[in-house]
Amino acid sequence: MSCLKNRMAVAPPSCCLVAFPPRAKDGLVVFGKNSARPRDEVQEVVYFPAADHEPQSKVQCTYISIDQVPRSHAIVISRPAWLWGAEMGANEHGVCIANEAINAREPAAETEALLGMDLVRLGLERGSTAKEALDIIVALLEEHGQGGNYYEDADSCHSFQSAYLIVDRDEAWVLETVGRYWAAEKTTEGVKCICNQLSLTTKIDAEHRELRSYAQSQGWWTGEDEFNFSEVFSPADEHLDCCAAKDSLEKQEESITVQTMIDILRDKASGVCIDSESFLTTASIVSVLPQNRSAPCIHYFTGTPDPSRSIFKPFIFVGDIKLVPKAQSPCFGDDDPAKKEARFQEKPDRRHELYKAHEWARAVIANDQEQGRQLRKTMLELEKQGLAAMEEILTSSEPLDPTEVGDLFYDCVDTEIKFLK
Repeated sequence: MSCLKNRMAVAPPSCCLVAFPPRAKDGLVVFGKNSARPRDEVQEVVYFPAADHEPQSKVQCTYISIDQVPRSHAIVISRPAWLWGAEMGANEHGVCIANEAINAREPAAETEALLGMDLVRLGLERGSTAKEALDIIVALLEEHGQGGNYYEDADSCHSFQSAYLIVDRDEAWVLETVGRYWAAEKTTEGVKCICNQLSLTTKIDAEHRELRSYAQSQGWWTGEDEFNFSEVFSPADEHLDCCAAKDSLEKQEESITVQTMIDILRDKASGVCIDSESFLTTASIVSVLPQNRSAPCIHYFTGTPDPSRSIFKPFIFVGDIKLVPKAQSPCFGDDDPAKKEARFQEKPDRRHELYKAHEWARAVIANDQEQGRQLRKTMLELEKQGLAAMEEILTSSEPLDPTEVGDLFYDCVDTEIKFLK
């Protein structure tokens, strides 16, 4: 099945970032993403426990079903509520993945296949390291291809190519894809950022075996010059400008902390936090991955739009996680218009309880200066308490008590809703 292509589909201006020690503080790897999406789209934060699957079983992704694996890892993801995959998330092994929609010289496929967001979730469910997740994503990409509508829109098809930032406690991989072709670069130091355009140049650490011959067959590369991925595959009219988030990260004079990353994601003046006519930062994540393996990874999700008016709430993987229905959208089952063959003929109300409570707060902050200032101050105080408690866990010599953090995200969401009400 194909969708009616919107030829002028503009890639939403999301950004994904990572900082490694010593640029990041205290032996921590710090990862972050702002997810820019259509303004009215709702994102939910969902936890899926590890699971064993029957032999020969299938998994239904957003548009197609593929072979399931014997065991999937526990994951926590932030995703547009209408689709199966994820904009960003983490798994129980300390792997974090986020993706970017990008345009390339080759138009993205309109035929329904795997979405970039499906590949984020599949990488998390199946990869126990960043490199393993990379290998899984590219194998699935080569087997099934990518394509289909990125938006819940019946009127036109917004299809894109995809880039990924795949991170664990030791390394990060930037993976950029065009159709079934791909290239990847490994990083273990400094800072790295991906935005809504190709960024890999001549340093390529892994690639599709036919990438260069394909570029030659299309007349995009002579085979004589040095191979520069983004020069070869970017749209001819695209000006490769620098990413605002990368600028912000590189300007940091002090060590980068969780708070630094949150502040960068909240920055509207620089263009990292999007609030435009078409797009809004509809959800954000910051993760901290200690290189000391005895310390837990901590993942902070907003679950609400506009990080400058949201609270980053912590999640830690333990054996017994309390589910958080208040940050999950209503389920419409097989009646969901996204699952029917003529897609998106209706748009159901996908707002969850946290989103609805937050809508009120955003309106107050926007419209009432004094009340808005007080409200935002209290929200930041709540967040600060959570950050301080997590800092204690990271610096403690005592082992983590799983019973104390199994309902951590649940409690934070509950507290935020009560406070907003």
